[in-house]
Amino acid sequence: MTTEPRDVLVQLPTREQLRLVVGVRATCRELFQRVCDVTSIKEAHFFGLSVVRDNEFMFMDLEQKISKYFPKDWKRQVHKGGRPHAPFVSFLRVQYYVEDGRVISDKTARHLYYCHLKERVLRSECTHREEAYFLLAAYGLQADLGNHRELVHVGRYFEPEAYFPQWIIAKRGTAYILRHAPAVHREQRGLDPKEAVLRFIREACRLEDVPVHFFRLYKDKKEDRPTIVLGLTLKGMQVYQEADHAPKLLYDFPWSHIGKLVFLGKRLEIQPDGPPSARKLVYYTGCASRSGHLLRLFSATHLLRLTLRPTLRRLQQLEEAEEKQHYRESYVSDTLDLDRDPGDKGSPGSPRSGRGGRQLPEHPSLGSADSGSSPRLRGIEADAGPAEPWGVSLDEPWGTEAVLGEAPPCSPSTSQRSHGTDGGRGGGREGEAQDRADGLRSAVQCDQYC
Repeated sequence: MTTEPRDVLVQLPTREQLRLVVGVRATCRELFQRVCDVTSIKEAHFFGLSVVRDNEFMFMDLEQKISKYFPKDWKRQVHKGGRPHAPFVSFLRVQYYVEDGRVISDKTARHLYYCHLKERVLRSECTHREEAYFLLAAYGLQADLGNHRELVHVGRYFEPEAYFPQWIIAKRGTAYILRHAPAVHREQRGLDPKEAVLRFIREACRLEDVPVHFFRLYKDKKEDRPTIVLGLTLKGMQVYQEADHAPKLLYDFPWSHIGKLVFLGKRLEIQPDGPPSARKLVYYTGCASRSGHLLRLFSATHLLRLTLRPTLRRLQQLEEAEEKQHYRESYVSDTLDLDRDPGDKGSPGSPRSGRGGRQLPEHPSLGSADSGSSPRLRGIEADAGPAEPWGVSLDEPWGTEAVLGEAPPCSPSTSQRSHGTDGGRGGGREGEAQDRADGLRSAVQCDQYC
């Protein structure tokens, strides 16, 4: 680590804080590695370091120097008035979502992933899935506290705010939650806490607004504020229109239906896969550097989905085999019980009836996010564009009371000046870099995966 040390505060998904000392010329990768070393994270590829800009999160490019994301005077030991600098605050957050927690074998990484999803669930607003939040609370209580104990877990043995979104508390009331949630927790008796974590991850990822990154976009160049919300999901991407302070879903594109993403300066084009008459959607990121951030995140997310497909399929097959084995054992047990009663020999479920005893439970496909014909990344084009990515997430950060570091907001009519270059040279048939006067030109070309 270079000399001239500075303090950096890193917020973990557990809401714990790490105070680290880094050099002013250290890279984001050095800081990220320090965080992994201190927390003993062995599988760090699902996480990233983020910073707050305009009360929103953006992920740091690990190849850049951390001073790029700090205030300009951060390199100085003290302020002009002689006061020492406040520590710079960054966040360790989930950058790439996965719906099956078994993919994360490292205990520490899985726990941090679980804690991050718990925080996302508290901000979730799927009002049509109210029962799902009670089940998630039950899994969370089982994971955190173990089996419900009648003599210990009485009264307010948990805080509703730690397991339920605020809108449910406002709708049902604290008394209702404290009266009914323990019963759902009690139903999980015997469930291993590790398995409860896995079930929490699976159920949380079924909520539409949990395993997703949101970004605000402009509908046209003349807009004063962004009214389009672009969501990067497990299955692909979604496009929302802000209306009456509530987003309205306009388009839902799985990866297999996205033919091309084109970032041309501040311009974003989504070209759905299909006949030539398929509509091309055009939005604006506000500045070319934001386009670079979105390009890296979307490309890396898509490649990770393709990489995880075989593993997710194997896990699904394993779970289906276990379900079938459990069904056979249950079927045999039911048959033996029926055979003891001569009057039930021809009843449904008996071998003599010629019909199965019970229907196999439906099991969601863990690989459904890109099942069927999934798109394959063929190439990425990027010229020497701005080196300062600018990602806007709708997640509201916790743990900071002020925006740390000043940066001009992006808008269709204003763009930040480039302070460096991104080495965004992609592979494939279209990987040759091209210089363009309007900043960054990028394209993600997809064809059918086979």
